[in-house]
Amino acid sequence: MQKPQKFKFEFVALMASLMSIVALSIDALLPAIPEIGKTLNSLDPSKNQLLITMIFLGIGCGQLVLGPLSDSFGRKPIVYVGFFIFIIASIFCLTTESFTVMIFGRTLQGFGLASARTISISMVRDQFEGDYMAKIISIIVMFFLLVPVIAPTLGQFLFHMFNWEAIFYFNLVFGFLIMLWFWFRQPETLTKTNRIKFSPNLYVNGTKKFFKSSDAVAYTFISGFITGSFMVYLSTSQQIFQEQYKLAEMFPYIFASLAISIGLATFLNSRLVERFGMFNIAYKACIAYATVSLLFVILFWSGKNPSIYILVPFFAMQFFAVGFLFGNLRALAMQPLGHIAGIGAAINGFLSTVLAVPIANFIGTYVNTSVLPLFIGFSFFGILSLVVFLILKRKRAVQNA
Repeated sequence: MQKPQKFKFEFVALMASLMSIVALSIDALLPAIPEIGKTLNSLDPSKNQLLITMIFLGIGCGQLVLGPLSDSFGRKPIVYVGFFIFIIASIFCLTTESFTVMIFGRTLQGFGLASARTISISMVRDQFEGDYMAKIISIIVMFFLLVPVIAPTLGQFLFHMFNWEAIFYFNLVFGFLIMLWFWFRQPETLTKTNRIKFSPNLYVNGTKKFFKSSDAVAYTFISGFITGSFMVYLSTSQQIFQEQYKLAEMFPYIFASLAISIGLATFLNSRLVERFGMFNIAYKACIAYATVSLLFVILFWSGKNPSIYILVPFFAMQFFAVGFLFGNLRALAMQPLGHIAGIGAAINGFLSTVLAVPIANFIGTYVNTSVLPLFIGFSFFGILSLVVFLILKRKRAVQNA
């Protein structure tokens, strides 16, 4: 029997705000990457991409530690622990003169932010299930994905008005305000009776339960493939638009317009998912994702960059498909894991990120003078994801027969 499914506006807004701290910490820094590299004596654009990709690695590892702890000690205390780690990491980033230490600080920032990212999803799973859960996650992910609409513009404003350090200070203040709201207004969603007693075997037992769910594992791998190829765009977008297309001043606006396409898709998904089902929507979105990227590769196989007026619509179509994938894939993976929502969300996030970061770092090294390697990556991992979907589709047909 399903739990009562009642929409809670403030809860959804607060979970979206927790997720937005993560998005802001990633995307607001994009316009300042070349200057940070210059300040820290790192002039290689490919190396500077680590300022973006390594925060994702921190998020992946942090989820694996902090998510399961929330199953034992409650959701709220672990969110506070994560934010404290984020503060310490930000101090590293603000005070260092070493690029290596900066990368360590960004990774540690991600580790701390993992609490907000993972536990927000766990708190949703504590209270919702099924396609309605996918609807709530889609709304939260929509706000998470709409932050990039303003983040690069905000980052560029702070950078030009003050310096790149101001971006870190702003993120700290913004995060602190969200934590105050969370402290005063959000009740604990995991009751003491539903907590798992902490023991050294917590991770081992939770991991065994996760891998017993073949569906959760499959959707996690698809998430890794899609996130990895999308992460290449995040880490190379500044390089593509500012260096390949010489559109430094327009970069925040182009980035924002593409973020809107993802946000629109996640909004539509929140309206349609209860009617058509999260599996059906995600499956068709995966087909679109692979098709659009393959079309670009076929049309521009020479490696010569197309006009910006052609590139942006291709990106928009690609990311429109992504908007239907992110929330549904997370919900599909979490659906069979309600009894271990904390460690389930943690392993899901960890595995998808551990898959995604090497993918992003590898493909990103080839995006120097052309966007073609980026779309080849989209195509390869889109097709791989589609193969997994077809296997799942056949399995569902057998089960329903």
